[in-house]
Amino acid sequence: MSEEMELPERESMEFDVVIVGAGPAGLSAAIRLKQLNADLSVVVLEKGPEVGAHILSGAVVDPIAIDRLIPDWRDDPDHPFKTPVKKDQFFLLTASSAIPLPNFAMPPLMNNHGNYIVSLGNVCRWLGAKAEALGVEIYPGFAGAEVLYDGSGAVIGVATGDMGLEKDGTPGPNYERGMALLGKYVLIGEGVRGSLAKQLIAKFDLQEGREPQKFGLGIKELWEVDPSKHQPGLVQHSFGWPLDKDTGGGSFLYHLEDNQVAVGFIVHLNYRNPWISPFQEFQRFKTHPRVRGTFEGGKRIAYGARAVTEGGWQSVPRLTFPGGALIGCSAGFLNVPRIKGSHNAMLSGMLAAEKLAEALAAGRAQDELSGYDDEWRAGDIGKDLKKVRNAKPLWSRFGTPFGIGLGGFDMWCATLFGGWSPFGTLKHGKPDYAALEPAANFSPIDYPKPDGKLTFDRASSVFLSNTNHDENEPPHLHVADLELQKTSELGVYGGPSARFCPVGVYEWVDSAGNAVQGTDTSDAKFVVNFQNCVHCKTCDIKDPNQNINWVPPYGGEGPVYPNM
Repeated sequence: MSEEMELPERESMEFDVVIVGAGPAGLSAAIRLKQLNADLSVVVLEKGPEVGAHILSGAVVDPIAIDRLIPDWRDDPDHPFKTPVKKDQFFLLTASSAIPLPNFAMPPLMNNHGNYIVSLGNVCRWLGAKAEALGVEIYPGFAGAEVLYDGSGAVIGVATGDMGLEKDGTPGPNYERGMALLGKYVLIGEGVRGSLAKQLIAKFDLQEGREPQKFGLGIKELWEVDPSKHQPGLVQHSFGWPLDKDTGGGSFLYHLEDNQVAVGFIVHLNYRNPWISPFQEFQRFKTHPRVRGTFEGGKRIAYGARAVTEGGWQSVPRLTFPGGALIGCSAGFLNVPRIKGSHNAMLSGMLAAEKLAEALAAGRAQDELSGYDDEWRAGDIGKDLKKVRNAKPLWSRFGTPFGIGLGGFDMWCATLFGGWSPFGTLKHGKPDYAALEPAANFSPIDYPKPDGKLTFDRASSVFLSNTNHDENEPPHLHVADLELQKTSELGVYGGPSARFCPVGVYEWVDSAGNAVQGTDTSDAKFVVNFQNCVHCKTCDIKDPNQNINWVPPYGGEGPVYPNM
């Protein structure tokens, strides 16, 4: 939109605390604030059309946080923690076999007994109802689009996105200015690679002195399987095939209630080969002899994808800034070996809420929350992440399986010796986008065609995600320099955006509309099908030139995950 265009004044609402994101962190923060002081006014913005609609996770949940937040949750007949883990299995996959890894050899932190297999979306719906019962205001369908500052540079609130814009960004006949939600403090809990968090990290240099954040792409399907093949409470994790030893990643199969099995695949986004397609690798994984039998005779009922943070202890930025703080996956609290982050997200929201309540009781506003940054490292979040801090860099340096073996040894040392590691604290090195190498260094990968029963294409998959965007709105995927995209992303790297996107947003096509193969840019056009976007943020992370920027679309748009 033109900066010279005169816009109407924003309407505004004032609260004690504004929280962006109705995920585990944001909702836990809201609940804890009202538990500490019922008179506080707390609002939660959620860009999905309902709480839980944009939530996607495995998920096996460690109940440490929910036990503290709602100690009597087991007495609630509507709670979503229906399936306790009963059996834990680990495998190293080759192309034709699955080598079991004995549980006794695993560090104790890898034990899943006492945890629960859940739909994290349903957990958030349940937490949302708890928050509203305490008086928290939740506004679904409103994306936080802009950070608002006072004259001194402190954060004073956020603005929701303008509605009714034409495709070129100019106001249409149904134009409505976004609303300003002002708070004494603002918590940012947008999830992985949130657009506001990214701006705040840059503005306040919150990453200074930390390692670059690392990421993975998680792709998940939910299946209804033959009852004879269903084992409620079974948890299976694997690594190895179909990924080569230099490409990190792994899989999960979680048997929930009601004959449902969640299957997922995570590819670490520091991979080097631009011909890799994480979506296709996931489809190949399901054909493994140890895996395919679970799904034969079953039906795929949901699909989605989401980036995950993998940097851990070394990569968590400074979390506070004047007027607020980062919480949850906006900060990056995933424990990579455990593939668990929701418990730490909730604990971070609760800790931030406690610091906010103290500040508000003292009459403070728009300053930094002293203590939050130090206390997470000294508390349960820090203890959880410090023990596994070298698992990711060892895997990245030494590949699979040697790096995983070293990581296991390191986690045993950290467990037995109070966090001590013979490796100290390893660095991650360069960011994920910088790991990609020119296409000429590798051979293209010929992936098999989907059979429509066990393996699928991206078009049918995005349909199952219930994704919707208004095709007449301004695109929310911004390509800064189209010429650079052509000369470098295609000409040097072979157009990896057409492969790393799990829903086919990006295409390189020739004048006849056929997919461009290789690195020839002479007759190539970059097509962005933004209406397919499931908000995974992979393009924002992995584009080799950081030339693609994800911003929120209209509130309420994107995927609608029923129970992912």
